[in-house]
Amino acid sequence: MSDVKVVRDWMHRGVIACTPETSANEVAMSMAAHDVSALVVVDADGYAVGLISRTDLVNATFVEPYLRHWRGLSARHLMSSPVISVREDTPVETAIALIRERKIHRVVVTVAEGGRERPIGILSVSDVVGRLGRIDGLPDPILPMGDPLRGRSR
Repeated sequence: MSDVKVVRDWMHRGVIACTPETSANEVAMSMAAHDVSALVVVDADGYAVGLISRTDLVNATFVEPYLRHWRGLSARHLMSSPVISVREDTPVETAIALIRERKIHRVVVTVAEGGRERPIGILSVSDVVGRLGRIDGLPDPILPMGDPLRGRSR
């Protein structure tokens, strides 16, 4: 048996999705209702065409032209596209390298269907951090109370 850790074992299965036409307000409400930080944007056939994150929504509120037209904004206007994705059999190390290289917070896990990408899950930095404490041989990533690195400023 291989010691290579693969994305399927670390990812969240299933995605919360919206369409490119979903309004920015609906995107925000869906994120809040499902307690997620991003939605996969899918076309009418369910294939991934983009990703919209809380950061995308927040950034739009600080750009005056976007703010003036907030009510007319949809996922299409704010999403990142194309989708940055991996397969479920991708080594976790490779997925983490992609996340670091692209300076992103998550990758969409997809299966290829006829040259298109069907989303089946998400691998986020939160998923990775959550698994670190369960890997044999790694030190405990939790800092003790009172440690100066735990958020205290000097």
